[in-house]
Amino acid sequence: MNQIWDPENECMSRDRLTQLQTDRLKKTLERVNVNVPCYSEKFSKHNIVPADIQSLDDLSKLPFTTKDDLRINYPYGMFAVPLKEVVRIHSSSGTTGKPTVVGYTRRDLDSWTELVTRFMTAAGVTQEDIVHIAFGYGLFSGAFGLHYGAERIGASVIPMSSGNTDKQIMIMQDYRSTALVCTPSYALTLADRMETLGVDPHSLALRVGLFGGEPWSEEMRREIESRLGIIATDNYGLSEIIGPGVAGECIERRGMHIFEDHFIPEIIDPDTGKVLPPGSIGELVLTCINKDAFPMIRYRTRDITKLNYDPCVCGRTHVRMQKTMGRSDDMLIIKGVNVFPTQIEEVLLQVENCQPHYQLIIDRIGNMDTLEVHIEVSEEMFFDEMKMQRDFILMLEKRLATMLGVSAKVKLVEPSSLKRHEGKAQRVMDRRKS
Repeated sequence: MNQIWDPENECMSRDRLTQLQTDRLKKTLERVNVNVPCYSEKFSKHNIVPADIQSLDDLSKLPFTTKDDLRINYPYGMFAVPLKEVVRIHSSSGTTGKPTVVGYTRRDLDSWTELVTRFMTAAGVTQEDIVHIAFGYGLFSGAFGLHYGAERIGASVIPMSSGNTDKQIMIMQDYRSTALVCTPSYALTLADRMETLGVDPHSLALRVGLFGGEPWSEEMRREIESRLGIIATDNYGLSEIIGPGVAGECIERRGMHIFEDHFIPEIIDPDTGKVLPPGSIGELVLTCINKDAFPMIRYRTRDITKLNYDPCVCGRTHVRMQKTMGRSDDMLIIKGVNVFPTQIEEVLLQVENCQPHYQLIIDRIGNMDTLEVHIEVSEEMFFDEMKMQRDFILMLEKRLATMLGVSAKVKLVEPSSLKRHEGKAQRVMDRRKS
């Protein structure tokens, strides 16, 4: 059965939705033009006034917002309300410099909770569930978003936070957790540790997982479901837009519904910035149309995906986005070929004896790019005779070359030898940049 938290807004007609988006967009543009100097300067530079935007087709006339804008206006320069109206502040990790700072009014927090409640309900979470949250609490927005969404449903919440994998497993056993919230890579870390400890995942009460925070493939979904005995669902968000709650899968799992009454999505060519037609693969751009403190206008997410406007059998009418293939700024260009880590993952996880843990090493020898894939394999394969290993490596290299269009050297490594991460997995080491 497809549960729907908010049928009135999640199932509205496309005509009504378009009108709502247009009205909210106009009001948002008026507000940011008055209250956010960055936007008033951008609009002036492009000879635009908010009144020029009369329909959604006019959206492409507006300039993009990028992470550079947020850094330049650090910490509070992008806020559209006085600081006294901001009741919560979160920020990104700031791995490339200063973090990006985001704020929420009381109404923003209520909206955020409602949006998370939508995708959690769509994934099958009910008030009967015990939700185990293994995201880190703190400035990262993920844990808090899921926490308050689960409470709004009426579920019981275990705010476990990240780390201490053995204790995570003990709590799951003792507290009878039924829903797991974490990154997909950490779900596999939990599965690995259960295996080491001799804990049968099927003896747990877990039945559903809500995973986000990093790109992951359908093969990884199947791996998680098989090893943990759960239904694995995907959700999407980013702190600059609202946190988790931008989009999420229903139980049909045929794409993540973007909550279009709050966000207008576009797909652009990441190189030219040109808007692409429906069904095209490109970079996701999002515009916030129902936020007070921190509304982003045409924010370049850098996430690569495509949109599907066909009706979903679940009854929701909002557009669905495909699993993200990766980020345009994380895309690897090797020998002139665009390569995403998720493509490599897809190949590896289809092969028996390959473990779901790998690392990509990119280097440059002379003027030639090289790609080396370190992949954990089963003990049987790692300690097998040399000829069997050579045949296995050749098979993997052939499959990767067919998928990627570029050759890769495969190196087999022992089980559990690659570093595990409690948050987002670090898959790529690009030595060309060092």
